[in-house]
Amino acid sequence: MTASVSIDLNADLGEGFGRWHLTDDDALLSVVTSANVACGFHAGDAVTMRRVCERAAEHGVRVGAQVSYRDLAGFGRRAMEVPAAELAAEVAYQIGALEVFARAAGTRVSYVKPHGALYNRVVHDEEQARAVVDGVLLADASLPLLGLPGSCLLETAEKAGLPVVTEAFADRAYTDEGTLVPRTHAGAVITDAETVVARSVGMARSGVVTSHGGREIAVRARSLCLHGDTPGAVGLARRVRAELEGAGVRVEAFA
Repeated sequence: MTASVSIDLNADLGEGFGRWHLTDDDALLSVVTSANVACGFHAGDAVTMRRVCERAAEHGVRVGAQVSYRDLAGFGRRAMEVPAAELAAEVAYQIGALEVFARAAGTRVSYVKPHGALYNRVVHDEEQARAVVDGVLLADASLPLLGLPGSCLLETAEKAGLPVVTEAFADRAYTDEGTLVPRTHAGAVITDAETVVARSVGMARSGVVTSHGGREIAVRARSLCLHGDTPGAVGLARRVRAELEGAGVRVEAFA
């Protein structure tokens, strides 16, 4: 890669419910270029969705629908068996709900990204991946899908004619196969700030990262995910962006 490389920074936002708030949405919206907004199934509610869309529009941040299994109690991180037709309808439903608030704020839903257990499931599960793709097609066939390189989801989306965008994770450990280490495993989430920053620059500039097993693997991606629910998330996000720009990487939205 050359010094003219660019990368999008995305973060999961709106992950609260009622009086409970998890992420510092306003602060993160001053750093990231794309916001994965919870659509009410794993987190979020109507008021939160509307507020995040308004703040995103003010900051010029792209709004993405973060779709999930219907699992508020488990934060969308529990494995669930959902029939394909039902999942497709629920994906479209979530996108449609967020689109109302995005348009009211003077913007629109610009992409779709699965969350949690659904994100991990559609890496390998062809039926569930097809259901997510069908849901996006039902809502808006022009919407890009954001996901893991080489996943069933992106392969299925490409075959269906949907735009796809690959992403990498600065604060998640990778397996030797290039998938994410499950959160139930030790070391799955990387909390050391120096490591996260170094990985971010390395992935953006060279498209590689060291796996949990010590192997160097390719993770060429157009977008870099920073989790907003980790301790010190805002300060870390600011540092990552500063280090990327200092290394000659343009930070800009993909959509």
